[in-house]
Amino acid sequence: MKRIKIGFLPTRRSIFSAPDAIKYANLTRKRLEELGIEFVDITDVNEEGLFYDEADREKIQEKFRTEKVKGIFMPHCNFGTEYVCARLAKEMNLPVLLWGPRDERPDEDGIRLRDSQCGLFATGKVLRRFRVPFTYMTNCRLTDPEFERGIRNFLAVCNVVDVFRHTRILQIAPRPFDFWSTMCNEGELLEKFNIQLSPIPMPELTAEMKKVKEEGLEVEKVVAYCMDKMCVKIKPEELVNVAALKVAMKNLADKYGCNAIAIQCWNALQGEIGIMPCAANSLLNEEGIPVVCETDIHGAITAVLVEAAGMDENRSFFADWTVRHPDNENGELLQHCGPWPISVAREKPVIGYPLAFDHPGAVEAQAKSGDMTLVRFDGDNGEYSLLLGNAKGVEGPYTKGTYVWVEVENLKRLEAKLVEGPYIHHCVGIHQDVVPVLYEACKYMGITPDLYDDKEEEVKAFLRGE
Repeated sequence: MKRIKIGFLPTRRSIFSAPDAIKYANLTRKRLEELGIEFVDITDVNEEGLFYDEADREKIQEKFRTEKVKGIFMPHCNFGTEYVCARLAKEMNLPVLLWGPRDERPDEDGIRLRDSQCGLFATGKVLRRFRVPFTYMTNCRLTDPEFERGIRNFLAVCNVVDVFRHTRILQIAPRPFDFWSTMCNEGELLEKFNIQLSPIPMPELTAEMKKVKEEGLEVEKVVAYCMDKMCVKIKPEELVNVAALKVAMKNLADKYGCNAIAIQCWNALQGEIGIMPCAANSLLNEEGIPVVCETDIHGAITAVLVEAAGMDENRSFFADWTVRHPDNENGELLQHCGPWPISVAREKPVIGYPLAFDHPGAVEAQAKSGDMTLVRFDGDNGEYSLLLGNAKGVEGPYTKGTYVWVEVENLKRLEAKLVEGPYIHHCVGIHQDVVPVLYEACKYMGITPDLYDDKEEEVKAFLRGE
């Protein structure tokens, strides 16, 4: 699992017990260490290791920036000092997790030492005044299961937000002319979200392929990997082209500092190198470098979000919503020519020919069934949203390419969302439930979560710790 570092910012207020706040800050530190959470502490800022003084704020901010934390955890070890917490959160512009340990029974004299829950109400109000989005973890004990679950969800949220804010996509050639549905607004993506594109022409790709073929070593490794992991049903020289394409795309992604790729997979590419790119895409997807077809920039953004939400535990797959199941009223075919990673397949994949083209280099395999999340980032007219929900794999007829039949809660409702928009026929799937993480991350990314299941209250309840 990917490691995410957070800033640890325990807070107190002067009129409540400082010794008890110190005690609970230390207990929280110990619990985070037990859970293996990587955090940056503030024990060097003042002797209490607590945040309550405006004079400490800039020192803490500088430390958190230097340590490159991806989020801030604010345990309210007594009531807390809401205004300094809000000022720091506003300056840092990172995901914020609010939590306080559950208070004990008042003593025999009716004295309460902390009032942590009350302080959370105050800090939530002030953060809203500052227009700082935040995540709330229910007021609970350190040993309660809600604590661990809430912390781990927050780490995944931090990962999604960090990846989203630092995404750069290698765009290999313009979209195919016929695919008007995959057009995007490059300037708007940069202005709104800091998502950058690195467009390159097709000749730059083919020149890199020629170079890696001449060098030989990396291409030979990929050929050997394909022979071992896949059933190869194309000619040796065609397999060399698949391998060279994979190595070339990886090199170009590294050159331009990109974490995803969108390629014009047809039809100019076939005239240049004589193959479909699907198998090369599959190999890169298996390595955790999302590659999507038909120059679908929004699809590439979706893929990086999904993989980040899964904390690199599983690989994602890029698919078409294709046809309804012939027998299951809520069933649908997810299919594509073959870019899906090998680990998604429930059988040994075949490198062969695609459904609709004559050139080699596609992949055939049925994907694993089981529970999964399906997602699409998209936008119309300056408004962006994230379609997301759950599905489960079901049995269905054989078809060409990489495919899986899925069942959703209500296909008619999903179909209407896809037609009415702002979505298209492309989505990204993952064999993992990342709906709550992506739903929560949307508040930090400035996009609207759009659940195609009628389960929004269930997702909110899960995030609350219910």
